[in-house]
Amino acid sequence: MFKTRLISGIVLVILALATIICSGPVLLVTLIGVSCIGMQELYRAAGVHEGKTNGLEIAGYLAVVIYYLTIAYLPVSYHLPAVIRGVLVMMCIFVFTYPKYQNKQIMTAFFGMVYVGVMLSYIYQTRMLPGGAFLVWLIFSASWGCDTCAYAVGKLLGKHKLAPVLSPKKSIEGAVGGVAGAALIGFLYAWGLQKAGVTAISDDAIWAFPLISGVGAVLSQLGDLAASGIKRDHNIKDYGRLIPGHGGIMDRFDSVIVTAPLIYYLCIILLEL
Repeated sequence: MFKTRLISGIVLVILALATIICSGPVLLVTLIGVSCIGMQELYRAAGVHEGKTNGLEIAGYLAVVIYYLTIAYLPVSYHLPAVIRGVLVMMCIFVFTYPKYQNKQIMTAFFGMVYVGVMLSYIYQTRMLPGGAFLVWLIFSASWGCDTCAYAVGKLLGKHKLAPVLSPKKSIEGAVGGVAGAALIGFLYAWGLQKAGVTAISDDAIWAFPLISGVGAVLSQLGDLAASGIKRDHNIKDYGRLIPGHGGIMDRFDSVIVTAPLIYYLCIILLEL
């Protein structure tokens, strides 16, 4: 099991490296695919998907595709209307097919669109910032870096439960270790970039990167626990089986989803982009 998880993790990192380095349309199309798969997993878990793909699901997927194309090719003033348009379409589906769908299915469909699609889009938006080729990795150092450090520290020192009902194996010691580890990774990353003479990163990175990674790590753990709560509410162990040893997209990206928007705005504020 550990070997499968390790190999899958390595492959996932390689794919992330390849698509993010390529940027542009490659990253855009990849994130659209990841978002739609993640939405399908959530829709299946929460009862929007019932045996076969339905019109409400398709509306969610199309809304996310349109949203990604909007943020990639249109000014920022068009971004929010793209989300609102998705809501209106779902409301129309609810009204004109009533009583085919329950109101909770409509709300879940919209939630999935924003929670998975819109929030994951901040990976792309961070990549497109000035210096984004380097800034985007803070999203992963704050989420996957935190996850790895929290696991290691929790195994060694964990005694006090962080969230006994939601995730019995997580400890307060592990959570603190995850935040500290992510902050350290952020510092070493900034230091390495400066030593390498990367001019796209400002001098403020040496203190801003650890702060961004540390704060992001706090939210990444909240995202992880929230996703666990959804699974427990619907009595499932994993969202899917796409990634051997890890589960589905939602199982691997649950922390990235909530971390990406925070990292984007922290970079803009702290690095004055």
